[in-house]
Amino acid sequence: MATITECRDALDRLSDNLARADDGVRGAAALDRTLSCHITDLDTTFTGRLANGRIEVQDTVPGPPPAKAQIRLAMSGDDLVAMVGGELNFAKAWAAGRVRLEAGFRDLIRLRSLL
Repeated sequence: MATITECRDALDRLSDNLARADDGVRGAAALDRTLSCHITDLDTTFTGRLANGRIEVQDTVPGPPPAKAQIRLAMSGDDLVAMVGGELNFAKAWAAGRVRLEAGFRDLIRLRSLL
């Protein structure tokens, strides 16, 4: 099982990947939205922002998200680490119910190129 530190490192790597991405992906990530990522098996949530094409983690809190973020993710720590490492495809994991993504319709349309 992935640790909180491994999950945080995965989010940092994802942020770095977004910053280095091509213009299309970087444009999709150029939203300015609140973000939460609930790691279900650790019952821990990372909260922050998706801003300027990067994920900025601002806090780590026990339990589910304390407030409703504009973009909400939920998955196991192992799935987060595997997705960022390229071993798990987001679309397949989402279709299988291993990953939950909730956001407004317009945000989902913009985020689709990231997925």
